[in-house]
Amino acid sequence: MMTSSSKYSVRTLFALLLFLFVSIVVAAQSPAQKPEFAEKIATQALLKQLQNGGLVIYMRHGYTDNHRPDQAPKVDLADCTTQRVLNQQGINITTQVGHYLRQAQIPIGEVFSSPMCRAKDSAKNAFGKFTVDNNLMYYGAMTSAEKKPVIANTQRLVSTPVAAGSNRVVVAHAPNMVDLINYFPEEATLVIFEPLDNGQFDYLGSIRPKDWPALLQSLTP
Repeated sequence: MMTSSSKYSVRTLFALLLFLFVSIVVAAQSPAQKPEFAEKIATQALLKQLQNGGLVIYMRHGYTDNHRPDQAPKVDLADCTTQRVLNQQGINITTQVGHYLRQAQIPIGEVFSSPMCRAKDSAKNAFGKFTVDNNLMYYGAMTSAEKKPVIANTQRLVSTPVAAGSNRVVVAHAPNMVDLINYFPEEATLVIFEPLDNGQFDYLGSIRPKDWPALLQSLTP
């Protein structure tokens, strides 16, 4: 015959097992947390890799006029007056980044840009060319479902291999990097990836606007 003490032990064990089971189910259903991001500032070695090509450069657009927010959800992609656009500092810095890239003799191939004016103008200032990709759209006001094609396209562009002798460029927005690698780069920063195909890539480093003078100096014999 089971004593009251034994009955208590069984109930306790049952409660513990039930708690563990529920915890495992909840953990399995919870979204995985993104790993903590550690920014790596580019070195001379990475600059030389870029000179050889085969990499992907993700550029966040330049500084913007925060007094002119996007008129979401009624942004007109053909009308920059409905959007937050580059301020003069943003125009200057994206133009300067283009000069730095040419000084460093980094070959640029295809350039894809978000359809937002601040991204297109950044691409034009830095690279002198771009192809608009609507699936690089700024998605700060989008639902989770609406974001998915943009996130998937960003991953595709940074993971698809690039031929040696050229680098692919993507000019878009900070949230893309947050969803991809939990990174919120400052404006006009270049985020460098090695594409590994099948959605895989390695983050190699970042070049912030203030990093360029020292990097270029390191290339001087």
